[in-house]
Amino acid sequence: MSQIHPTALISPSSTIDDTAIIGPYCIVGDEVTIGAHTILHRHVVVSKLTKIGQHNQIYQFASIGEDSQDLKYNSERTWLEIGDHNTIREACSFHRGTAQDNSLTKIGNHNLFMVNTHVAHDCIIGDNNVFANNVGIAGHVEIGSQVIVGGNSGIHQFCRVDDYSLIGGASLILKDVAAFTMVSGNPANAHGLNVEGMRRKGWSQATIDMLRQAYKTIFRSGLNTVDALHILQNELLPKEPKVQLLIDSLQHSKRGVVR
Repeated sequence: MSQIHPTALISPSSTIDDTAIIGPYCIVGDEVTIGAHTILHRHVVVSKLTKIGQHNQIYQFASIGEDSQDLKYNSERTWLEIGDHNTIREACSFHRGTAQDNSLTKIGNHNLFMVNTHVAHDCIIGDNNVFANNVGIAGHVEIGSQVIVGGNSGIHQFCRVDDYSLIGGASLILKDVAAFTMVSGNPANAHGLNVEGMRRKGWSQATIDMLRQAYKTIFRSGLNTVDALHILQNELLPKEPKVQLLIDSLQHSKRGVVR
């Protein structure tokens, strides 16, 4: 049987794996699914229409799967999906989607959400990210994988934050963040490549040097986007496949990238 504390309130329409642990004073609402070995430590609210995968840990006073704050939201059936091996610390809040938009907020795997992180409606978040205390992620934001966001930072709605980037503490993100880049400030500016992150992942110096060349082509050469993309695609990409992530950042950006 699931390990459910006697003070927890569980909706009869929820589905809880036998190996899950539901701690004291937790509330699990209608049509919630909780996967194997996931732990709700204490005083956690999972509102409704939420699917939580395996091996997640959710700490006290987190609010998961609550209604969207979007003014267009009108009590429709919308969803939140959380993957596996995520750690969600105290007082985090994750909202479901908005029916007029994607109807879905989706979280990937192996993410760390530190104290009081907010994920708004219709966000899509990848894998292996770290969000420090008090990060605010507005609606419709897309965040890739292997991203670090410093504490007290805010990300504007509809922004993209691409893979392996790093956002410094107390930053305001108003445009898209290109892959591999370090940005900080209010509003944020680009300050180079996340080289230390690359080294920690064991990437070769040749790869780092090629990405540094690609970064300079985009941000420091004075070239327009079309000409920079031409160099990346025809001169640098054949030598280093990871350059494709920078190409994607430029091609997929709708707001322009932080420079």
